[in-house]
Amino acid sequence: MNTTDYRRIALDGLWNNNPALVQLLGLCPMLAVTSTAVNGLGLGLATTLTLVLSNSIVSLIRNIVRPEVRIPAFVLVIASVVTVIELLMNAYVHELYTILGIFVPLIVTNCSIIGRAEAFASKHALRPAFTDGLAMGLGFTAVLVTLGMLREVIGQGTLFSQIHLLFGEATRSWSMTVFEHYDGFLVAVLPPGAFFGLGLLVAVKNIVDDRRQRRRQPATAPAPAASSA
Repeated sequence: MNTTDYRRIALDGLWNNNPALVQLLGLCPMLAVTSTAVNGLGLGLATTLTLVLSNSIVSLIRNIVRPEVRIPAFVLVIASVVTVIELLMNAYVHELYTILGIFVPLIVTNCSIIGRAEAFASKHALRPAFTDGLAMGLGFTAVLVTLGMLREVIGQGTLFSQIHLLFGEATRSWSMTVFEHYDGFLVAVLPPGAFFGLGLLVAVKNIVDDRRQRRRQPATAPAPAASSA
């Protein structure tokens, strides 16, 4: 697989076929946990690691697993990876793990993960499968963090609050107060705010894609004027 193919794989995961903005997969955890940027980042990193590991393992065993049992085998691989990640989060970032709650084990049911395992990893070698999992995970994480930042700033007037739960006490000072003496906007941190924010992000992506498409279209030459008799 050449360099151009890897570039296409990366662009598909990050933008062209983004699992959150284009495929609209994984909406339940995305809308539920993105009340802050840190929550979105934590879930996004866990999902990215799941995608990378599951894609890699599925690619390695693709010639061993019989076609009749490939889906159950892929689900078993994903569940095993998520279980390991869940145990690690419980051990090292317990407070954040408690905040994310049920949505960490529910990564197993994220359709984008089993979809990439079936549609891509099971048909490609290790390096392309690894790249696809990483790109899809980073694209999903970028949407989670962006949506979390948007909701946190509007809803609480802060940015990256409680970041120490993810990166340790040394990063506590990274938290910022965007608006002083801000009473907050409750709708932004409630589920309706998540829908409004996601709709805004999808609209922005569609506008950008539409403008890019118009620039690529060649200019139409004006029709020659009809000659008079």
